Amino acid sequence: MNNSAPDEAATATTGAIDENVTAELARLRDSIDNIDAAVVHMLAERFKCTQQVGHLKAKHQLPPADPTREASQIARLRELAENAKLDPAFAEKLLNFIIAEVIRHHETIAAGEE
Repeated sequence: MNNSAPDEAATATTGAIDENVTAELARLRDSIDNIDAAVVHMLAERFKCTQQVGHLKAKHQLPPADPTREASQIARLRELAENAKLDPAFAEKLLNFIIAEVIRHHETIAAGEE
């Protein structure tokens, strides 16, 4: 076997992708990984704040959910998404998922389970 020839398995896997394409793909994936890490850290910070809100609500016997605030936030996020050229329906689904988790945390706090 000729050592200078590309490995057949590697060629089949990559489809003999040009190394410039491979480098650009790696660069873009590194950016995606950094953005994903930032998203996780931002969500963690958001949940720290919402946990404090949950404790404040529990202390003052306020309901875990606030439909007026939630509707306002959804409308605000949809507008932000549109301005950012992100599908507003996707942004709304994401926020609804986050809101549901926040309410669950608030219910747990109100029940004294935390």
